[in-house]
Amino acid sequence: MKTTRVLAASLFAAFLGASALPALGAEAPQPPLQSWSFAGVFGRFDQAQLQRGFQVYKEVCSACHSMKLVAFRNLSQEGGPGYSPAQVKALAATYQVKDGPNDSGEMFERPGRPADTFPPPFPNDQAAAAANGGKAPPDFSVLAKARTFERGFPKFVFDALPFVGYSEQGVDYIHALLTGYKDPPEGKEVPAGTYYNEYYPGHLIAMPNPISDGQVTYPKNDQGEPVVPETVDQYSKDVAAFMAWAAEPHMMARKALGFRVILFLIVLSGLLYYVKKKVWADVGGEVHGLQPELHKTY
Repeated sequence: MKTTRVLAASLFAAFLGASALPALGAEAPQPPLQSWSFAGVFGRFDQAQLQRGFQVYKEVCSACHSMKLVAFRNLSQEGGPGYSPAQVKALAATYQVKDGPNDSGEMFERPGRPADTFPPPFPNDQAAAAANGGKAPPDFSVLAKARTFERGFPKFVFDALPFVGYSEQGVDYIHALLTGYKDPPEGKEVPAGTYYNEYYPGHLIAMPNPISDGQVTYPKNDQGEPVVPETVDQYSKDVAAFMAWAAEPHMMARKALGFRVILFLIVLSGLLYYVKKKVWADVGGEVHGLQPELHKTY
């Protein structure tokens, strides 16, 4: 009886804790879920979107944010933005990369090569912090994997399920953050050097609003109109998708390999089942045939 009471009390406490989770996160609204081409087991990166996202990064974000783990040549690899090797070589040559030491023992700068990683906008974190209000902007390389938010119970349970799970918290948060700059509510004090953001924890962020409508000029169609709207919402989606690729440039290859492995395991399981049936069919017949003799003996 005592064990039953303890178990009941534990279940009741767990239920209360799970019920309280949404209330604890009620202050900050959850980022709205977006539709991403790369979501799900069969998701794939949209090549055109990755190119637009790289354009946003290059023209806006790269002034402050580094991307130290991505090489120029990654832009031409399968599953990425789809630039040609010649385009990548020309792009890399527009950057100056620190190299050396030379024969005189001195460091020097040279034009970039496809094998080089993107050079950071500041020589070190201290210089980056000094130029940005005392805090160095985070590196873009794996930021889409590093950012997340609590989904609460029971959503986080379903997020872990295969085939139907949800793993786009990082890009949803990045999109929400870039579109979340608002005027503060009445009575909300915003200290100097900070800005109000609806989705940032605590709502006060040191980064000013980095982008506005029409800031980046996208490619035009045959009618001379942008292929997609030149709005903050679209810029945010495109650069978030590019950051998802930068964090996992071989995602499409990983998913393709995983699908082949699962398909192989399904076929293997079927073959093993039929082999087992075939092998044990004769053994089963012999055992059943001996049963009458065993009854007579015993």
